Amino acid sequence: MRAGFVTKSSIIISMIISGLLTAGLSYRSALVMLELALARAELLRISGTDQLTGLLNRRGFDQAAESALAKAQEANVPTTVLMCDIDRFKAINDQFGHEFGDKVLIAIAEVLRSFAERRQMLVARHGGEEFAILMTGVSKERAAEYAEELRQACADKEISNEQISACVTISIGLAGCHGETELAKVMRIADQALYAAKRRGRNRVVRADVLADSIAA
Repeated sequence: MRAGFVTKSSIIISMIISGLLTAGLSYRSALVMLELALARAELLRISGTDQLTGLLNRRGFDQAAESALAKAQEANVPTTVLMCDIDRFKAINDQFGHEFGDKVLIAIAEVLRSFAERRQMLVARHGGEEFAILMTGVSKERAAEYAEELRQACADKEISNEQISACVTISIGLAGCHGETELAKVMRIADQALYAAKRRGRNRVVRADVLADSIAA
């Protein structure tokens, strides 16, 4: 009888130990899965972020902008894209060096970030010295006013280090749409407006009409 008791006790103890081990392994497995999920999320964040300025990069912007444009179309509100480019950036690099050039990029990015965050806009470093902003639910007139405010804010920003102090300007191309329009088309028209601003002397805003593909002063 005692042998039967011992046998039963051993079985129960084995089951308890097995259960504890299984629970421990399941908990550890859950932790590993959580760590992997967090790592994947961080990699996605990094892949969509410009490492110098901390803004969205082109990939991150395009993904977020596609979603914002779809929501704007569903809500039947206008969308505006600003393409912004630092004027004579190559000359800044050539004259003051790439380290100061990076400082200029960071400073202008901060102006754009502050401006966009206060107004719930998307902002990105779209490549090189070019930046993009997307706003929704803003009229053509107000969007043009915002663009001019942004241009002036950048012009007023003094950038300096121990030896160098400089002010830089930006040119802005603006394109607005309302309704079923592809993001790529809006970006293309805004980019054309940006090049028009460059041709007309830089440090200015040029507005384009997406529907007519025309560029206005």
